[in-house]
Parts: sequence; structure tokens; C-alpha cells
Amino acid sequence: MNNKFTNFIDPFLDYIDSGKLFRKPFDILYLVFAILNLLLPLFILYTGIKNDIFSTNFKFTITFILIWISIVAASWIGFQIWWNRRTKLNFSSNPEDEFVTTPSFSHFVQTAGEWIGSWVAIVGTSFALFTTIIMGSESYYLTGMLGIPFLTGGFIFIILMPIYGFLIIIVSRFIAEQIRALTSIANNTRKIQEVEEAEKLNQPY
Repeated sequence: MNNKFTNFIDPFLDYIDSGKLFRKPFDILYLVFAILNLLLPLFILYTGIKNDIFSTNFKFTITFILIWISIVAASWIGFQIWWNRRTKLNFSSNPEDEFVTTPSFSHFVQTAGEWIGSWVAIVGTSFALFTTIIMGSESYYLTGMLGIPFLTGGFIFIILMPIYGFLIIIVSRFIAEQIRALTSIANNTRKIQEVEEAEKLNQPY
């Protein structure tokens, strides 16, 4: 039956099948993460001031300032990562693809890995470097005052943090590419089957 009463939902179903319904929440999520990256340095600065970081001795203050500068740099890079990837999210799948949600998730995994890896490499390395050189064994006091107890100092972490960051980027990229590869194979297989079925229908009896 082909009439307006039974087919009025067709535009909505076409919208779902195109993948736009699934990409829109990711688009908003990317925008939120981009904005949070701009706000994060301000939150860290507020936390430091609230805990009287500038009322402590000189080495605490200078270490905080150096680390905060690295956080500003990492947050700016993080903002650009989320903003740039957001503009490319709509190209993660084609309207004619059957599997349209998985590519968006794959794109998010890759972007999140790039962001976390960059943050770990920049901030983690800077924190380990400055606290080890300037503060020594007292670095854990600073992490408590800033509300970031997961960061730590030590010469070994000066070497490990950039490696950790690089590995996070590589692993997330690998996972995202595997997801995209499986989706691409599935979409291409369906297209081949459709072509074969069309050829069979066009064959003369």
C-alpha cells in the first residue's frame, strides 16, 4: 500500500538510515569535549588558588606555574583535536552504507585516544620533569592541592609518560581502524550481493 497514511514516516526512517541521527549526538559530544578543554586550565587555576598555592613556598609556586602552562598547552591541543575531528565526523560513513553507527563510534575511539595520548605525553611528562627537578619527594603534596593525584613524579616517568602517550594514540588508532575495516568489509559485501542479485534479475530466461 502506497499512500500518505502509511508512508508518512519514510522521511524519518531515511534520516535514521543515513546515519545522521547517530552522528548528531557524537557531534554534540565532540563540541562538549572541545569546550571542556578550554575550561580545564581555568578549573585547575581555580583549584590551585582555592588551596592557597600562591601562599606556599617558592618552589611550590614555580612548579605549579610551569605545570599549569603545560596544561594550557595540552588543553589547547585537545580543543583543536576535538574541534578538527568534529568537522570530519560527517564523512565517517556514506548515506548508502548499511552500517552507519559503527563508523561514528570508531571515529570517537580514535579521537579520544589522540586526545588522551597527547594529554598524557604533554602534561604527564611536564609534571614528572618539573616536580622531580624542583620538588623531589614532595611532589605528592602538589598533586593533592591540584586535585590530580593520578599524576606522579620521578625520573622514570619522565621517560615513560611520552611513551605511554604514544602507545595510547597507536592503540586507539589500531582499534578504530580494525572497527572501520570490519564495517567496510560488511558494507562492501552487501553492495556486492545487491549487484549480483540485480544481475540475476536482469538475466534473460
